[in-house]
Amino acid sequence: MDLDDVPCVVWDQSNTPESRELLSLFDGSPYFSMIGYYDNYRDIQADLDNGRAMVAVVIPGDFSEKVLGNRDVDIQVIADGSDPNTARLALGYSIGLGFIYNSRISAKRISLIGGEFVTPVEMRPRAWYNPDLRSQNVIIPGIIAIVMVVIAAMLTSVTVAKEWELGTMEQLISTPVRGPELVFGKIVPYFVIGMVDVAIAVAMGQWVFNVPMRGHAGLVFAMAAIFLAGALFFGIMVSIVLKKTVLANQVALVGSYLPTMILSGFAFAIDNMPEWIQIITYIIPARYFIALLRGIYLKGIGLEILWLNAALLT
Repeated sequence: MDLDDVPCVVWDQSNTPESRELLSLFDGSPYFSMIGYYDNYRDIQADLDNGRAMVAVVIPGDFSEKVLGNRDVDIQVIADGSDPNTARLALGYSIGLGFIYNSRISAKRISLIGGEFVTPVEMRPRAWYNPDLRSQNVIIPGIIAIVMVVIAAMLTSVTVAKEWELGTMEQLISTPVRGPELVFGKIVPYFVIGMVDVAIAVAMGQWVFNVPMRGHAGLVFAMAAIFLAGALFFGIMVSIVLKKTVLANQVALVGSYLPTMILSGFAFAIDNMPEWIQIITYIIPARYFIALLRGIYLKGIGLEILWLNAALLT
């Protein structure tokens, strides 16, 4: 979800050293990739319409004159709003580059008159826990929950139902195997597979995606075991009640995978959801599990702070 190399087209009506200096900031930044230079709006609109470009920069013909004359000048930046998140980030980066250009011009102007450029207020933002704001640091812990739901609820939802469809359930019932033994016999293998998958996901997150784990790994596996057990018993319950593999799988999908993906805070911030949907998220176990994972991974905190999430998950 990080923004890099956004395709950008340009109409430089000024075509002066001043305008080229501004465009060099766009071209030299990792956020924009200059793919075309035009002399009309028609070509710009065509690129935006067909998706070849996501941002267009238009510099007016009097840009150099106004900059050298110490007058305000407007730069037009057009973003494709059909992808609002990318457009919002691109426009924010454009504004930041504009501030950098303003600072350069001010510094040059002051140096010409023999003064010293001093910034009256200098803002130095600092992000804690994820200082580089890398999206994978947030996504990888959440993916552990997604993988576990797929293994647990969706696969176990067809185990008992498949026995009914194949006609083997009558044979199992006729044996001395009791109900709890049958249920645990179905669940234990998937629990082992799920915990192995957690180990694989943790290892790949650390060594492939360089996601730091600042907290205790044992706590991750303990919380994963609780979450996995709940998802397994949910899937097996659906399978026992419905007795049809297709129906059971669809119910498990709607009841576990989709809420985990959409309503847990993994893909969308819960605070940005409508209030009535925020209330629904309190019954989604993955909400607490993902909060636990991100707290352990990124903040390095334990149950002394996360005890409520752990209790609600349990």
